Amino acid sequence: MEQRDSDATAPPGLGVGMVGYAFMGAAHSQGWRNVSRVFDLPLRPVLAAIAGRDAGAVRAAARRHGWAAAETDWRALIARDDVQLVDICTPGDSHAEIAIAALEAGKHVLCEKPLANSVAEAEAMAGAAEAARARGQVAMVGFNYRRVPALSYARRLIAEGRLGTLRHVRVSYLQDWLVDPDFPLTWRLEREHAGSGALGDLGAHIVDLAQYLAGEPVVGVSAQTETFVRERPRLAAAAAGLSAPSGQAATGAPRGPVTVDDAAVFTGRLASGALAAFEASRMASGRKNQLRLEINGERGSLAFDLERLNELSFHDHREPAATAGFRRILVTEAEHPYLEAWWPPGHTLGYEHTFTHQARDLVAAIGAGTDPSPSFADGLRVQRVLAAVEESARKNAVYTPVQEVPAEVR
Repeated sequence: MEQRDSDATAPPGLGVGMVGYAFMGAAHSQGWRNVSRVFDLPLRPVLAAIAGRDAGAVRAAARRHGWAAAETDWRALIARDDVQLVDICTPGDSHAEIAIAALEAGKHVLCEKPLANSVAEAEAMAGAAEAARARGQVAMVGFNYRRVPALSYARRLIAEGRLGTLRHVRVSYLQDWLVDPDFPLTWRLEREHAGSGALGDLGAHIVDLAQYLAGEPVVGVSAQTETFVRERPRLAAAAAGLSAPSGQAATGAPRGPVTVDDAAVFTGRLASGALAAFEASRMASGRKNQLRLEINGERGSLAFDLERLNELSFHDHREPAATAGFRRILVTEAEHPYLEAWWPPGHTLGYEHTFTHQARDLVAAIGAGTDPSPSFADGLRVQRVLAAVEESARKNAVYTPVQEVPAEVR
């Protein structure tokens, strides 16, 4: 009979405390719950406690997702001796306060994207992370699409020079959950909670992906944004953001102002001179969660579609014209990023696996004492691009340089 490892030989535990329990809370919980069952890690994540303001709801979330305890105050969660890492899955208006408090309390931190609701908040968070790094703590921002194996492999191909000098980057992220003008006024539609609309929610992802894949920053943008539905029915109770309980936004309910964008389109320039084009919308009817990108270089091109997330399209422009063209790479081989721990070739992964990979990379960095990626400085870099987009849109698409991230927080 096979024997299980004894507690004496098991890796040391890493107590995780999570703030927030809705959509992202559920996704992060699955990542933390599964990661040590899939990957060999230097530390074993332990789901110590989850926090949320609604006592009944947070206790139910703790039972559903496997957390050992529930708190109704994030400060109490940070103070717990059995929590060494704080995972922040709350709306953006609370990211800075929670992250800085956790870092000052000696905890490691994972924070959902976008890092903050403003550049000033992101700067404070990056500064706190840099100070904490000197004490042996790490901080990472949760851009989970970096952990799609096909996109990680795309980064490897670009870094190896397979595309040569980059010429074009184009990325779009489209959803349709706001097409109905009677969809209710959730927190994601209020600037004081969300910071921005499609720009911060979806645009943050595609800006990070562009910079990650290209290996260089966006240095300037020209942008337009639009709010197509400027008033929506107020909710009778709180909702998660991407959906609302039935009956909470009946026709004739009092309406309130939408204070964020529904869509953003912008062009940009990378540091090397490559041109970039971005589109983010939550009003694209028929598109549930479509993220597409294409990168063109002097030697070849790459293309990706999240709806086919186990595939990468690659064109080698040095091949003879008679046979050249895009070819499909099925990214399920053990040699591909993250795939060494999963299934035999051809057995595909899904969206939820990106959060398991995210947890793996963070725990590995903590165990090795290395800097995780993307860092809070990377999150600040994205925040500066988003701020430049908003400034450009206010000026009717005037080209706007992106402020550089200070060297002391890079």
